[in-house]
Amino acid sequence: KNSRGFSSHNARFCLLAGLILLYLLCGAAIFSALEYPFELRARLLWKQQLDNFTQRYRVNRGALHTLLRQYEEANGAGIRVDALRPRWDFSGAFYFVGTVVSTIGFGMTTPVTIAGKIFLIFYGLIGCAATILFFNLFLERIITMLAYIMRWCHERRLRCGGVGVMSSREETSGEEDSLEGWKPSVYYVMLILGIASIVIACSASTLYSSMENWSYVDSLYFCFVAFSTIGFGDLVSSQRQQYESQEAYRLGNCLFILMGVCCIYSLFNVISIVIKQTLNWILGKLVCSGQQKRLKRNTVQPISSHLPDGVCVGRRLSGEMISVNEFMVSNKVSLALLQKQLSEMAHQGPRQSYGHQNGFSGGVGALAIMNNRLQETSVDR
Repeated sequence: KNSRGFSSHNARFCLLAGLILLYLLCGAAIFSALEYPFELRARLLWKQQLDNFTQRYRVNRGALHTLLRQYEEANGAGIRVDALRPRWDFSGAFYFVGTVVSTIGFGMTTPVTIAGKIFLIFYGLIGCAATILFFNLFLERIITMLAYIMRWCHERRLRCGGVGVMSSREETSGEEDSLEGWKPSVYYVMLILGIASIVIACSASTLYSSMENWSYVDSLYFCFVAFSTIGFGDLVSSQRQQYESQEAYRLGNCLFILMGVCCIYSLFNVISIVIKQTLNWILGKLVCSGQQKRLKRNTVQPISSHLPDGVCVGRRLSGEMISVNEFMVSNKVSLALLQKQLSEMAHQGPRQSYGHQNGFSGGVGALAIMNNRLQETSVDR
């Protein structure tokens, strides 16, 4: 059984790695087609501007290149042609450490001293780990809250649907039986988190477009890049020296980034669970097709060959494989780890398991996957 489970995990890992590689290749082809012509035009325009400038003002090209390199070095230290806020006063340094521990890393501010670079290594090691833990705890609490809300809505729907049909005692008993087998839908959680992320991004974009003089599309682009912690650094908020209502804007900027990062992180974790189930379905289809081919070669057909379409023959590998029918009705079936946790949270807290006895808490999303692996390792020993 352990070897079969190990094989299924390896198969899913290899399939995911292959799909990610294909995704990267497709993304590279699309971005190259979209952006490379613009880069060529920009290079040509810059060459023409250099030629016109050196000819018009009779400037030595080598001296001009030296000046431009010096400006690039100054630019790395935060010096710009337009006046910007100081990079390393206390407020600027606080903004910098916020981008470090949140793993956004815009790149517009970087330490240049040797002491600063060494300190950043140790500071980021602890800060990033603590922030990832905070994101996981936030995810656990938001999932708990959503589970309670969905349970309350489900109870209301049961009461509204049972009015005038049965007595109050029978209705109460029927509700308890129905609620006992009820499980919150992971897809509803994903939808709610998606809507919350969109609302936060649209609200923040309205603020940024008015305060930073960005287009609304650029503001939405910045929100996704910042909230997902990609952090390119081509657009960075709250960098000018003066704003109208400056303190209120900087506070709103920090709050929007904090809420956006938490919501997008939670959304990514829920989407990863759905992707995992999709991979299981694909592997289940591959296993089913292989078994059907082997059955066709046999002259004697076993009884299991008369199962409905989409149902695999054989034992499920560590509870991971799901059939086509199960995949289609997954809202009513336990949906891997997150689905189980949603049910436990909606029914007044998680149940005790051997993992807690070994000191590993459940967690949600990526943290829960790691904890489960630690539980299995601890039990095997």
